[in-house]
Amino acid sequence: MATQSAALPPLIAALLAPTCYPHPAGRVELVETHASWLLLAGEFAYKIKKPITLPFLDYGTLARRESCCRAELLLNRRLAPALYLDVVPIGGSPQQPQLGAIPAIEWAVRMRRFDESGRLDRVAARGELQPAHLTQLAATLWAFHEAAAVAAVDTRFGAAQQVLAAAQENFIELRQLLPAGAQPQVEQLARWTDAEFQRRAADFAARKAGGRVREGHGDLHLGNLVLIEGRVTPFDCIEFNEDFRWSDVISEIAFVWTDLLDHRRPGLAAWLLNAWLEIGGDFGSMAVLRFYAVYRAVVRAKVAALRAGQQDAAQRKAELDTADAYLRLAWRLAVPPAPTLLITCGLSGSGKTTASSARLLDPTGSAAGSLVRLRSDVERKRLFGLAPLAASGSAPDAGIYTEQATTRTYARLHALARDLLAAGWPVIVDAAFLRREEREAFRRLAEGLGVGFGILATEASAAELRRRLGARSGDASEATVAILDRQLGWFEPLGADERAYAIRA
Repeated sequence: MATQSAALPPLIAALLAPTCYPHPAGRVELVETHASWLLLAGEFAYKIKKPITLPFLDYGTLARRESCCRAELLLNRRLAPALYLDVVPIGGSPQQPQLGAIPAIEWAVRMRRFDESGRLDRVAARGELQPAHLTQLAATLWAFHEAAAVAAVDTRFGAAQQVLAAAQENFIELRQLLPAGAQPQVEQLARWTDAEFQRRAADFAARKAGGRVREGHGDLHLGNLVLIEGRVTPFDCIEFNEDFRWSDVISEIAFVWTDLLDHRRPGLAAWLLNAWLEIGGDFGSMAVLRFYAVYRAVVRAKVAALRAGQQDAAQRKAELDTADAYLRLAWRLAVPPAPTLLITCGLSGSGKTTASSARLLDPTGSAAGSLVRLRSDVERKRLFGLAPLAASGSAPDAGIYTEQATTRTYARLHALARDLLAAGWPVIVDAAFLRREEREAFRRLAEGLGVGFGILATEASAAELRRRLGARSGDASEATVAILDRQLGWFEPLGADERAYAIRA
């Protein structure tokens, strides 16, 4: 939001002059937020915190602003070391400021500028956001969270009652901020939040005890992610409030996931979620993801409602419409369609993973955005402590590919699918399912849980299968032509009764 210099404090107005900077600055641009001023000067950006105190933020003294600038630098360097350069004192007087001079009358975080068109909200709006971007982001966030400090069991961070209190606080504020017509929706979500918390209280406690509450970013929406030289870089983390920064890692994933849904990119939302699950295998997070996703959507509604109170009549209506849209998204997340179970069936190289990927990216259908894929190749390796793309060095029928290992793999897939479906998530199991008994076990699972069932059948000629396997690289599967030849000998095709569930890919 640009601001006229006449309405600015003298220091900020003076810093609009290019001559204030010890480097070429050209025309200095100003961006103002509710808590800071950002001066864009040449190849750098200078972020100055407003001298304000709010219930969740304290920039009230010069010493406090310096401390927060230094915290912002250190915390953001965890994910964006090339962007966050240093903390700069501003000396002189408000009318004649001198960057780098002391004693300081103000402090600024100096950052390297980037092309704003690379922000992921803008990339998504142009239709240029790709699955590969989100695969890389998922890997970046998993590594970041794994290296992050873990909340001690006796701290308030991520404690079940604190999680509930933060969610309830949103509704307290929305009751005051939104007009009467929006209140039934607010109350509906408040009741769901209380009920869902009671259902998941043990899961929240287990997540905290299991070390899944960590010092994260705190504000991972698409506007705080930027594409630089082909890589997604998170920036502008929360430095001013520990309670916002320390959370369950899935709450941060929920923020990006929800924002992708809000930007009408459900296929990419599903892709991000599944890339993150595939890398780390934190399937236990799915028990609480829905709660956190609703929480994040409600927070965005609250932010829009707060902005509405600061605008003229026309802009106020636009912000209230935004708040309403977020509340409607929150309800869609809270009450999804009934889940379904799909399994694949096909020989190695027949396109099972390609077909299941297409399902994830499909923006239509009841499972759009929320479909969870379980890959046998990945989960088999996880059972043996291997990363998805690691080579096991196993010969056919040996190592991780013995009959016993295959039995364990299908048992793990069955257990994961059961828990995910019970938590309301649609599932697709990407495995060969060459034997009828393997397929039947999953059909009975769906029947027992009262969910829909389908078999995504993939086929190709033997010659084409051999060609694909010979050309395959960079995949979790280690299937070879020799393994395909063995499969051809004992594959049990779908029976007449199974074909009623078949979906041809």
